[in-house]
Amino acid sequence: MHLSNIRLLVKKFAIVLLFLSAFVMMLVNKTDTVIIEKTSSVATDVVSPLIDVLVIPARALAGVYDYFRELKQIHEDNNRLREENRQLVMMSNHARALEIENKLLSNLLNYTPPPEATYVTARVIAEEGNAFSHSLIAYTGGSKNVKKGQVVLSDNGVIGRIEQVGKMYSKIILITDINSKIPVIVERTRVRGILSGDNTSIPKLVFIPLDAELSIGDRVVTSGVAGVFPPGLPIGKVSSVEKNNIKIKTFGNLDRLEYVKIVDYGLADMLQQEEIIQPEQTGE
Repeated sequence: MHLSNIRLLVKKFAIVLLFLSAFVMMLVNKTDTVIIEKTSSVATDVVSPLIDVLVIPARALAGVYDYFRELKQIHEDNNRLREENRQLVMMSNHARALEIENKLLSNLLNYTPPPEATYVTARVIAEEGNAFSHSLIAYTGGSKNVKKGQVVLSDNGVIGRIEQVGKMYSKIILITDINSKIPVIVERTRVRGILSGDNTSIPKLVFIPLDAELSIGDRVVTSGVAGVFPPGLPIGKVSSVEKNNIKIKTFGNLDRLEYVKIVDYGLADMLQQEEIIQPEQTGE
């Protein structure tokens, strides 16, 4: 019950009490105006402290109610802003990739854009990090149309790909895993290479030209070569440049993943078809 409702109820009680007192005075032939006014004054003096006493717990309850209501609103706003930020990051990365792609393709004809992507969000329920493997288990699988080879993203960039699929669960091989090899490109210089996991938190950039121009802070994105990952997905930044040892700091925080996005760019189906379709062997 709100504080204003309690005040109104007590005031109504006081008015009824006042009229009853006046009626009693009339019955005993003491309807003098002065007596009625004194009675009203006394009733007010008696009821006013009662109102204050009743209002104290009501005020406290109203304060607690307002606190939890505001806390709930803050929680809802926080979730909404987090989701908006996630969408804005993805839109920003997509816009950056499109801008670069448009510049490169401005003079080309008959260009066919890649298919639209769809995704599912999955909760991470287990992780495996040791000297032999860096992987995650996500609570989603074939029942949600998850397939081997699909890309896995965090809020900030690529974290891996689907390696195994069950009905309700999927195994994600992280980009830091020693078996992970991703064709990438340096945005600033367009130098191509391979992001190679080495079971550490900072994978290597290998197979780059000897005269490649690289600087600390250069953004690295997927190149789209080999068809596993579409071009332009953010990977990370160059963190160190040494001879035969170029390290990439990934955008995604692989140590604190609770939810991931499994994205279907239509490439997994094409790769599976390529595995099935083999050229016929002719013999004499």
